[in-house]
Amino acid sequence: MQITLENLGRRFNREWIFKGINYTFSSENKYAILGPNGSGKSTLLSVLSGSLTPSEGSISYINGKALAAEQIFKEVSLAAPYLDLVEEFTLQETIDFHFQFKKYQQGLNATSVLDLLALTKAQDKPLKYFSSGMKQRTKLVLAFCSDTPVLVLDEPTSNLDAQGNQWYLELVEKFAKNRLVLVGSNQPYEYEFCEHRLDILAYKT
Repeated sequence: MQITLENLGRRFNREWIFKGINYTFSSENKYAILGPNGSGKSTLLSVLSGSLTPSEGSISYINGKALAAEQIFKEVSLAAPYLDLVEEFTLQETIDFHFQFKKYQQGLNATSVLDLLALTKAQDKPLKYFSSGMKQRTKLVLAFCSDTPVLVLDEPTSNLDAQGNQWYLELVEKFAKNRLVLVGSNQPYEYEFCEHRLDILAYKT
């Protein structure tokens, strides 16, 4: 997968969040999108993952062939604090529902995803009774275990404790190797594995 930005900009009302980005994200590389809170990291990731359209410029996706922006969701897995889960679903139902739309990574199934989460005893509990940390772990494992060429992680260790942070890094080691990975963060330990950096503040007007 290759994602190319040409003079990309996004604004809300009259305020430009970022402007004039010319950049190419290439397959199997790891990129950290950096900047302080409120600087536009999440907005850029939303544009890259097809959730938002740019206000100016263009974005193109090539995965063997050119892909339309409205089709990119099939190629992307996303984990973010603002991503909503269906609160009435149990954990087992959440896993089963998610993987109706995404394929499992090779060698994985619903049981192994539960094992990775270490939440087997909670598999029949509705998510509305989960702690914020348990919900974040669920979002992360669904994204990492989905067989997509692009993995987008926005503030991936939000609501996780030190043990959860280490667990996140173990997921990176196991499931991020052959994917285009985009990490929005201002916490160095979340993106130390990324070879490339894009500072959103460089594209402010």
